[in-house]
Amino acid sequence: MSSSGTEQHLPTALVVGASRGLGHAMASEFLDRGWHVVGTVRDTTARTPLHELADHADGRVTIERLDINDPAHLPLLHERLAHRRLDVLFVNAGTTNNERTPIGAVATADFVDVMVTNALSPLRVIEALEDLVSPAGLIGAMSSGQGSITNNTTGGREVYRASKASLNMLFRSLAARHGGTQRAFVLMAPGWIRTALGGPDAPFTIEETVPLLVDVLLSRLSTPGLAYLDRCGRTVPW
Repeated sequence: MSSSGTEQHLPTALVVGASRGLGHAMASEFLDRGWHVVGTVRDTTARTPLHELADHADGRVTIERLDINDPAHLPLLHERLAHRRLDVLFVNAGTTNNERTPIGAVATADFVDVMVTNALSPLRVIEALEDLVSPAGLIGAMSSGQGSITNNTTGGREVYRASKASLNMLFRSLAARHGGTQRAFVLMAPGWIRTALGGPDAPFTIEETVPLLVDVLLSRLSTPGLAYLDRCGRTVPW
């Protein structure tokens, strides 16, 4: 993709985990708003909705390979993107299991799988790529309202809740280490969405949710500091 002429002045968003679902929809929304988009997929040889988006994007969508749970991918991705300046780095990652199992009965391997994917790996990605983000840019991650300890009054989905609460804590540490900078740090709680993860009973669609999420992210650009926000821009209690 050319970086000359007017194209170099268009903002760029890196959406990690953009092959389908919320990540793909976010990539599409940024594209519709005139941005360049870099989206990652685990397997660049398999066709995904992101590939369909790139086919009709006039060169404004770049597809990169990244398995967030494989740290060896990160130096290679950084090298491929070293010539880019990112205005937004957003990590969209999520998995779940044992949704109805009390935590004491959850297998260790199942617990580790969710915690690594939802908490450890997003921070590894951010720390590996953060130097590519503009000093006044935004770094964000897809959290969940279920990561709120304050709002947990019903229990259930305990592994998933724990993973998102851990993500929130690690992200808060990241933001604290960057105190005094001009960067915005945003944890998004999108609500219960009809995706492969959310299931068919979720009350909200991707189509109605994602424009709101991008609105919230763009509203935080050039606003230094950390925010944990829902789809309407309201603060979620930690």
